[in-house]
Amino acid sequence: MTTTTADKITPIIGMEIHVELDTATKMFCRCRNRFGDPPNTNVCPVCLGLPGALPVMNRQAVEFSMKAGLALGCTVSAFSKWDRKSYYYPDLPKNYQISQYDLPLNVGGAIEVPLADGQVKRVGIIRAHLEEDAGKNLHDDPTSTKVDLNRAGTPLLEIVSQPDMHSAEEAGAYGRAMQRLVRWLSVSQANMQMGHMRFEPNINLHIEREGALYKTPIVEVKNLNSFRSLERCVEFEIQRQYAQWRQDPNYTLEKLGKENRGFDDVTGKTVFQREKEEAHDYRYFPDPDLMPVVVDEAWSGRIAAQIGELPLPRRARYMQQYALSFKEADALTQDAPSGNLLDEAVAAGATAKRVTNLLLGRIAATANERGCCLAEVGITAGQLAELAKMMDAGTVSASAADRVLVEMIEKGGEPLTTAKALNLLAVTDTAQLEAWVDQAITANPEIVAQIRAGDKKADKARGFLMGQIMKLSAGKAPPAQAKAMLERKLIG
Repeated sequence: MTTTTADKITPIIGMEIHVELDTATKMFCRCRNRFGDPPNTNVCPVCLGLPGALPVMNRQAVEFSMKAGLALGCTVSAFSKWDRKSYYYPDLPKNYQISQYDLPLNVGGAIEVPLADGQVKRVGIIRAHLEEDAGKNLHDDPTSTKVDLNRAGTPLLEIVSQPDMHSAEEAGAYGRAMQRLVRWLSVSQANMQMGHMRFEPNINLHIEREGALYKTPIVEVKNLNSFRSLERCVEFEIQRQYAQWRQDPNYTLEKLGKENRGFDDVTGKTVFQREKEEAHDYRYFPDPDLMPVVVDEAWSGRIAAQIGELPLPRRARYMQQYALSFKEADALTQDAPSGNLLDEAVAAGATAKRVTNLLLGRIAATANERGCCLAEVGITAGQLAELAKMMDAGTVSASAADRVLVEMIEKGGEPLTTAKALNLLAVTDTAQLEAWVDQAITANPEIVAQIRAGDKKADKARGFLMGQIMKLSAGKAPPAQAKAMLERKLIG
């Protein structure tokens, strides 16, 4: 950012995150909650807002919200209620949204956000309340706007942070941490391409000049659905607000208040939409058709017992207990089921490092191709443990294990059976191993001479010869034995 030498600029960033909960049905009716169905097929009198239709609360959505709130360190309110938030859009058939205003389900709390430099940022949570989503306006046809109400009435958890972030990097890291958490808890798929998670940052600047403090208007940018858009939008707003304040001293929070803007992904710029509504604009009042939510200690305790170990503590444990690197431990704590594979395989007698290599190698590549998590590839903890123990025992080489994994992912089966079927079991016949070693040495006299002469590239040359041995043996030569035999022959 270009600043004058006299200006000290502090971006102040808070965020609202809308998380669609992964329930089978909608918030107040029995319609299916599923992305991608034909338009207006998952609708009924309740979510269409037809006269006489009465809502019934989805208990699973309430429990998912409590689970997320407790994981965030929130206080779950003993008494919360439903309110009508009145406004009109074509995708809101009732002309109001059922939400929570002054008595939300979850209050307070915080989340620890890991940053790229290894530091951890603590971001406070103001509230996490339940509401229903609106439908979706479709603008594919330039002559008309279509409305799909399949999404109308799906359960949303709106998580509102304190304005504790001060950069685009911190805002993006916060979004990623929240996505990891709700996925970890299995309360949301948090797939942004499917609209499961949307970001609405609130951004303004505190500018200190010559002992005076100036605050720019608070800008809320609506409906961002990717981390890239979130970070680009925040960075643009910081630049734009400072430039506008320098041009116009009246561009302040005191004089202009708050405004809503949208973000254009193509231009990378925000555009003005409207002045921001305040609570009185929505004419909140308690919904007369819904009972309040009363949570006793027993109910809250049952939900708290389901949470278990959270991502950051587990990552720290993996680094300490299993001696994994930060990168390895972080990759295995993106979701709970994938990390569970590691723990269960180790409990079955495998070494953590070997299982980690298997998970972050072929299994991770397959998961990336399929767009799923490691645990959804189809390899069980038992299979992982058996294959890892076979590798440690020298029964299969690393390259052979990779081929075994490919076969099991495609066709199923057990590691030992698969390795036998593919003729990949390591050869323990010393004569056969010696023949492969001799063949590699005979075929590469220049490489052998380079090693024996003590060339500075001798280690690389040794690696080449080992590669030739593994190639000649089709991966069946036990690496440790082959390496030891190669060294003996090179010295001799």
